Amino acid sequence: MSKAGYPYDNTPMERYFNTLKNELINLHNYHTEKELYTAIEEFAYTQYNHVRPHSYNNYRTPFEARYGA
Repeated sequence: MSKAGYPYDNTPMERYFNTLKNELINLHNYHTEKELYTAIEEFAYTQYNHVRPHSYNNYRTPFEARYGA
């Protein structure tokens, strides 16, 4: 296990996938692979990055934190 902030620290990705599973995948049943992919794209590009605030970013969205919007 590497220390936080080092090149091989995967904590941000683990946090993202945990959120993805808990807020999207585990709450719905998907009948086709295309339905699942569409839902994940919507979550990743809209909900997670532009709508959902994060405590890590002082309750700003990732988009606001990166671009100062």
